[in-house]
Amino acid sequence: MIRKLTLCASILVLLHGCSVFPNPEARRVMDFSAATVDYQANERRPFSLRVDTPYASDPFNGSRILAKPTPWEFRIYEEVRWRDTIPVIVRDLLVQTLRKAKGFESVVSETNPVDTDWTLISELSAFHTENGRPTPAILIELHSQIVANRSREKLCTRTFSVMEISPTGDIEAIVQTFNRTGAAMARDVAAWASQCGASGDSAAGKRSGQAALR
Repeated sequence: MIRKLTLCASILVLLHGCSVFPNPEARRVMDFSAATVDYQANERRPFSLRVDTPYASDPFNGSRILAKPTPWEFRIYEEVRWRDTIPVIVRDLLVQTLRKAKGFESVVSETNPVDTDWTLISELSAFHTENGRPTPAILIELHSQIVANRSREKLCTRTFSVMEISPTGDIEAIVQTFNRTGAAMARDVAAWASQCGASGDSAAGKRSGQAALR
């Protein structure tokens, strides 16, 4: 009987050790602060805009705070996570920022059942820290399109890439830098979206700006 219990315990240890992203319960839940916008549209466009939750593949579709210490490896910050999945965090930030920019008649998220004129569709390809010198750099990348809902015509396309350096490597500074990086990205999206169809399509744009890892 003792031999059987020992064997079962050994199997459980092996299975746990094989997990690429171990997912212990996070003791701290982090959020983005309320959107602060220093961009205001020149005019309010007579269109309503729906913001879809960005598409994201693993590991960007989860709620853990991610680091990418090498080009081929992801790690997670221990005992801490975002309040929701990363795509939902980004969607909520975009909705808040676009509303405060006042570039559209109305802005809603995809959870709102009302009909809208246009939809902002996006794909999230980066939302993590990278090795900086000497502190981590936060990188957010979002490929965005605005589509006319009735015709399904693609109106504008742009890729946003924003990087900011964290002042220190502790998790509080890293989360605050995520906030600044997200705010800069959302501000760029709001400025681009409010001019969609008025000044032509936009090309890609870039902006530049130690907690325990598992």
